[in-house]
Amino acid sequence: MSQSPPHRSVVIGVTPHQPQSVLHTAARLARALGADLVCAHVDTSAYVVEEHPDGTVETRPLDPDAQEWISVRFDPVLAERIGQIAAKEGVSARTIELAGEVARALGRLAEVVGAELIVVGARSGVRASVREYFSGSVAVHLAHRQTRPVVVVPLTVRAEGPLP
Repeated sequence: MSQSPPHRSVVIGVTPHQPQSVLHTAARLARALGADLVCAHVDTSAYVVEEHPDGTVETRPLDPDAQEWISVRFDPVLAERIGQIAAKEGVSARTIELAGEVARALGRLAEVVGAELIVVGARSGVRASVREYFSGSVAVHLAHRQTRPVVVVPLTVRAEGPLP
């Protein structure tokens, strides 16, 4: 009896304003590895209440005074953009909404899905530099906590649009 090859995946941390070059790079890596793309957005204003075997989570807001909590859902505009890029690159992609500290959430998801690697985009701009000064870089936190490779896609002026 022959065994089917193990399911492979590449985890990418995504944000609504992320340059498309990060998604294109992750999709190309997934295609080269024969893997699916698992695109995760992390809501830092919420925490995890329950984790499911597929990597999805139940969350609640950090702010106890938050008005009626509606289960967080993945940004549909971002999901559509991911779907278009995945189709263009010829890979299967799924989206997932996580909560908590970004590096920890992405690392845990990668562990749960057995990811080959984790892809993140470098931050750019003054606000990002200040945020990194106080909280540290997601890429650095991942690199220190992971046993799997972490790919950091640089954000340059040239990389802001889609890759050719």
